[in-house]
Amino acid sequence: MPTPPTPPQPDEAQQTRRLLAWMGSGLLAGGMPVHEVEEDVREAAAALGHDGIEVAASPTGLWVTLASGEPATFEAVDGGVRLDQLAEVTAVHAALTAGTLPAAEALQRLSVLRQRPHRYPAYGVPLGSFLVAVGIALVLAPAWSSIVFAAVISQVVAGLVLLGGRTLFVGPLLPFLAAFTSSAAAFALAERGLVDAPLWTLVPPIAVLLPGSLIVTGLTELSAGAMMAGTGRLAYGGTQMLLAALGVGAAVAVLGVPLSSLDGARPEGLGWWVALVGLVLIAVGITLLESVPPSLVPALLVTVLATFVAQSIGNLAGEGPWVGAFVGACAASLTATLIEFVRPQVPRVVAFLPSFWLLVPGSLGLVSVAQIESSPTAGVLAAVEVLVIVASIALGVLVGAGLAHPLRSMTTRLSPTRRAFVRQLARRPARGPRRPGPPTS
Repeated sequence: MPTPPTPPQPDEAQQTRRLLAWMGSGLLAGGMPVHEVEEDVREAAAALGHDGIEVAASPTGLWVTLASGEPATFEAVDGGVRLDQLAEVTAVHAALTAGTLPAAEALQRLSVLRQRPHRYPAYGVPLGSFLVAVGIALVLAPAWSSIVFAAVISQVVAGLVLLGGRTLFVGPLLPFLAAFTSSAAAFALAERGLVDAPLWTLVPPIAVLLPGSLIVTGLTELSAGAMMAGTGRLAYGGTQMLLAALGVGAAVAVLGVPLSSLDGARPEGLGWWVALVGLVLIAVGITLLESVPPSLVPALLVTVLATFVAQSIGNLAGEGPWVGAFVGACAASLTATLIEFVRPQVPRVVAFLPSFWLLVPGSLGLVSVAQIESSPTAGVLAAVEVLVIVASIALGVLVGAGLAHPLRSMTTRLSPTRRAFVRQLARRPARGPRRPGPPTS
């Protein structure tokens, strides 16, 4: 019986393309803008001795070639990654850039990225959803009835999220089903006088599903010249927002809710302290949802707190909420970079992304779109205001990133703590089973 031929082994160039493609697709799966992903891939390639690399990223995939005219590698982005997985990708990038991690070891670490188990498999999603919903309720709708509502309905939404990951029917309709469930409960309780401001009360349980960060990232990409990626994210985010708004409208139609209940008045606050409690709950909830190590909770809390303080000062000092949104986004970007400088084990993007939930562009957008059903004029004006706020957040992200760029360069080259950290990465074994395959498969 003839011996089957031995499959050809990939050459060094092919392995390098695969490594860069896996790293870039992992960053894209974490929600990073395409222009930042391309920059990070070029940095890693230069450290590996390939200065003529050409890379093109989109929200759904990445093309890499080591030089013009040479073979290219494409890696698709198949779903998102958790923050702990994103932290692993950025750690590999840092070690590659510093020259302390061999390419073969980096490739092995990325190959098992998707197999990394959730740090809190039994209670992470339900308890994390509970804490985030209650925390956002304390910030957006600080009334006891709204807080209790968020605590209860968040568990229903968490169940829908888990079900959506297992069935093809629920997954695409998740924003609609979650918004319909939360809206029906809020309006039904409001009719009995048990809930105030139902339009704001229904938002916290579903805030984690609203595409606020997606829309802001799309605007950021458009501003940076990534036209295809920015347009695609805006179209997708707009579709998700439309599905959520249709869920609210369906609940209004089924229950026969009077249009007067669709006003944009927020419930009266409980005091200044509730927002601070909400920030702590949001940080801890994100940790549980995204499988973040407990040691990183202080870093997330510092970023969220700095964003909230800057946003509040901007709202007090400015002529409108767009000033607070702009200042808050700048503070989030700068604070995340400072945290990375002090604690290199906390990647900038991991510390920065949770601040989007605090800036709540998705929550404001859903409330504004829902108001169109009761008063088209008031709804359109509110929607325009939200567009200005979202654009201000995108501008703040760009300005903050520009101001932080010199600090990022100094962090990479001069920080002794970062050099010690990347040396430690080079000695750390990869986690998970040794299974071949890209991190986004």
